[in-house]
Amino acid sequence: MDTFALIVTIGVALGFTYTNGFHDSANAIATSVSTRALTPRAALAMAAVMNLAGAFLGSGVAKTVSEGLIETPHGRNGMGILFAALVGAIVWNLVTWYFGLPSSSSHALFGGMVGAALAGGTEVIWSGVLDKIVIPMFLSPVVGLIAGYLVMCAILWMFRKANPHKAKRGFRIAQTVSAAGMALGHGLQDAQKTMGIVVMALVIADVQDAGDAIPIWVKIACAVMLSLGTYAGGWRIMRTLGRKIIELDPPQGFAAETTGASIMFGSAFIFHAPISTTHVITSAIMGVGATKRVNAVRWGVAKNIILGWFITMPAAALVAALSYFVVQLLFG
Repeated sequence: MDTFALIVTIGVALGFTYTNGFHDSANAIATSVSTRALTPRAALAMAAVMNLAGAFLGSGVAKTVSEGLIETPHGRNGMGILFAALVGAIVWNLVTWYFGLPSSSSHALFGGMVGAALAGGTEVIWSGVLDKIVIPMFLSPVVGLIAGYLVMCAILWMFRKANPHKAKRGFRIAQTVSAAGMALGHGLQDAQKTMGIVVMALVIADVQDAGDAIPIWVKIACAVMLSLGTYAGGWRIMRTLGRKIIELDPPQGFAAETTGASIMFGSAFIFHAPISTTHVITSAIMGVGATKRVNAVRWGVAKNIILGWFITMPAAALVAALSYFVVQLLFG
C-alpha cells in the first residue's frame, strides 16, 4: 500500500508539472509571439527545449521546497498530505487556465502545501514561508516593474538616433535570445519545485534520507514533463500576456524578457527563492509599457491579474485542505 501511495503521489506530482508547463509556457514566449519575433510553434518548441535544459542548472529551489516550507510529514498520513497539496495546486491551475488568468503555479503549489499541512496536523515553517515565498511574492513584481521601466528607458536612450525599422528588425532577432533566456529561467525555477515535492515523497516513503542529492531520474522526469506541458501550450494565457496588457513591439518585448530572465536567475542562484515566473514577466511587461505613457498599459486587465495573485495561495490552500479530508475519509 505504501509503495502504491508513493507511485500515485509521484504520478500526481508529474501531472502537476505538466499543468505547470502548459499554464506557464505563455510566460516565456507570449512577448516574442505577440511581437511576431517567433511563430507560436517555433516559440513553444524552443521553450520546451530550454525548459529541459534549465531543469539541470541547479537544486537550491528544490531544497527550499522540500525542506524549508513544511516539516516533512511521516508515513501514510504524510503521503496523504503531499497528495492533497498537489490536488489543490492542480485544481487551481486548471481553474485559472480555463479563465485565461496568468496566476502563479508556484504559489498554487505552496498554498496547497500549507493548506494540506495545516489540515493534516503537520507543522508549517512560517519563517520559511515568509522569507522564501511571501516576501519574494511582493518584492519580485515591484522589482520587475521598476527594472522593466529602467531597461526600456536605457534602450530608448541608446537607440534614440537609430533607424526605427532597422532597430525593430534587430530587436526581433535579439528577442529569440531573450525568450530563450526566459524559458531557461522558467525551467530552472519551476522544474525544481516539483523535484522538491518528489524528493519529499521519497523521504516520507523511506526510499532516501533528507538531505540526499536529488536522484537523476527525478530531474529527468520533472524536466521532461515540464517540457511536454510547455509544448502543449497555454494559448488562452498567451493572449492575456501578449496582447491584453499592452501592445508590444520588439524592443519592448526584448526589454521585458531580459528583465524577467535576470530576476529569475538571480533569485534561484543567489537566494534559492522559488519566485513566480508569472509575476515577474507580467510586472516587467507593465514596467516596459509605462515608458510609452502610463495609460498605454491596460490597468484594468492588470488589476484582474493582481487580484488572481492575492487569492491564489488561500484558494489552493482551501482546496488542498478539503482534498486532505476527502483522502482521509476514503482511505483513513
